[in-house]
Amino acid sequence: MNYIFLTGLLGSLVLVTGAGYPEKIAKKPSPLKSAKNWLFAIGGLIMLIYALLGYLNGGEIFFVFLEALVVIASILMMLNLDDRLDTTIISLTGLFFIVWSVALFQGYDTIFFIIGLSAIGLGYAFEMGTIRRDIALTLGSILIALFSYLGQSWIFFWLNIFFAIFSAYYLVKNVKQKK
Repeated sequence: MNYIFLTGLLGSLVLVTGAGYPEKIAKKPSPLKSAKNWLFAIGGLIMLIYALLGYLNGGEIFFVFLEALVVIASILMMLNLDDRLDTTIISLTGLFFIVWSVALFQGYDTIFFIIGLSAIGLGYAFEMGTIRRDIALTLGSILIALFSYLGQSWIFFWLNIFFAIFSAYYLVKNVKQKK
């Protein structure tokens, strides 16, 4: 095992722990007091470092885009801005990365990455405990897992498989509670 793999493993474990950590919804939720949000933010930052190290050693640039968007979305999540503002910022940032991804287009599997990237970014930025947040995170994780599988990037593949499972669990739980 090398330091790049260990960085990815650590970041994945932190993010998966965040995905599995229960959301506690208070009457006035404070993202800065949410352990789940801190796990997402710290895990995303570690994964950005992993993606950069990977890219500098011949890996895909697309994972740097993904993790940069995750870090930006984490900052927005912690700032607890209005969802419309979050959506605008994430959409513009995502659009920038989408245009860049299209310019680097390496095949149709890139489309899975582009849509997954956008969905995960929006999911991070949406208000905690909402169905649309859980849908975005689940869909985005599934698509990034598919892209990772096709590109044989196993840390990102397993990270997104587990992330999709936990996000889907909370989606089902939220749908049942809203009935």
